[in-house]
Amino acid sequence: MSKQLLTTKEAARYLGVSKAFLERDRCYTARIQFVKVGSRAVRYRPEDLDAYLSAQVRKSTSDKGRVR
Repeated sequence: MSKQLLTTKEAARYLGVSKAFLERDRCYTARIQFVKVGSRAVRYRPEDLDAYLSAQVRKSTSDKGRVR
């Protein structure tokens, strides 16, 4: 496991999205894995962010990707 954990702000910068995007994802869809440290702190592992990005690759705009 990577020792580097990113804050929500750092993870948002890494992905090129807003902090609010990650906060909504945690509450509603949980597509991006995160680590809960203690009772309140949320952190992201770079390898989980990379896995999310890899899963978003599409061949065309009509490609909906893998259905769960």
